[in-house]
Amino acid sequence: MMSKESRCVKVPKIHGEKAIKLVNKLKIVNRELEIQSDKVFIYIPLVHHLSENDLGAFKERVPDCEVSTYVFPERKKQVTTFAELLENTLPPHLLASLPRAMDFVGDIAIIEIPPELNPYKNVIGEAVLKAHKSVRTVLAKAGAVSGTYRLREFSVVAGESKTETIHKEYGCQYYVDLAKAYFSPRLSHEHNRVASLVKEDETVVDLFAGVGPFSILIAKTHENVKVYAIDVNPQAVEFLKKNVRLNRVESKVHSILGDAKQIVEQRLSGVADRVIMNLPEKAMEFVDAACEAIKPSGGIVHFYSFVDSSNTLENVKLCFIGAVEKSGRKVEKILFSRFVRATAPYEWQAVLDAKIH
Repeated sequence: MMSKESRCVKVPKIHGEKAIKLVNKLKIVNRELEIQSDKVFIYIPLVHHLSENDLGAFKERVPDCEVSTYVFPERKKQVTTFAELLENTLPPHLLASLPRAMDFVGDIAIIEIPPELNPYKNVIGEAVLKAHKSVRTVLAKAGAVSGTYRLREFSVVAGESKTETIHKEYGCQYYVDLAKAYFSPRLSHEHNRVASLVKEDETVVDLFAGVGPFSILIAKTHENVKVYAIDVNPQAVEFLKKNVRLNRVESKVHSILGDAKQIVEQRLSGVADRVIMNLPEKAMEFVDAACEAIKPSGGIVHFYSFVDSSNTLENVKLCFIGAVEKSGRKVEKILFSRFVRATAPYEWQAVLDAKIH
């Protein structure tokens, strides 16, 4: 560790706490050097020479202090990112390829490692563990989200070999297994936004509920609601049921395993004040089910879709309006629309809030 001689304030230990508060308030402490002490005195490094007036004011507040010089060790630089930890490990030309973002689900970090960095994936994983003390496992994406259950393959690159964790979000807790059921922490704001729009005494149908982040937050934040949470993935529904119990919303959330169209047709026709359609790949195919679930007097649909250069947000709106009319209902108004998150280069997930007549 490097040392450096610096002008300082020398204070008896009995007045040390008061002196430290005062130099911080006056913004004259040199934060690049570490405060030192011996058996009698504390030595506080200064950023500049104290004027006579400043020294006089200081001595009024802190008796028996004096300006002196002392040799201080330089403060250790705080490492804040995993990229900084890798600066001296990876070849310089590969540093630019490091992932700039990662997702955190409970105590699991998820990163996307480009092909050129694959030989260093374990080194990168260890750096993530070191930079984020609450992380126990680092997963690398090993494929795209695919299949009916919207699953992705992962490989463990550091830490405990697991894909299951407990994730906390807006006062709720969720059992999640990333290999068995879809879950995205990037939708946390959207979960909260939709929950905040729900009114007391509403009936909500969540057509693609997954492990329950929309349904459970709605139930947790409202006294009198009824939520039907549907998913076709048996393992997702098992986690959903566990999460309903974990968050103590058994009386409000009704978990249902099955195809959303069939469930609505058989059990939930005309019951909903609000329908949530978070299946951006295929939501357009279920617009008729959403319209059937909405009460005859009308209601709100939260519709999610992917948007890119060939399928703009305006085009999604037109297609959605057309699909609603084809089902025999009508879009009274598009209440809200926005991009929720980037999902690939030049591709985003978007949401429409629509009032259905």
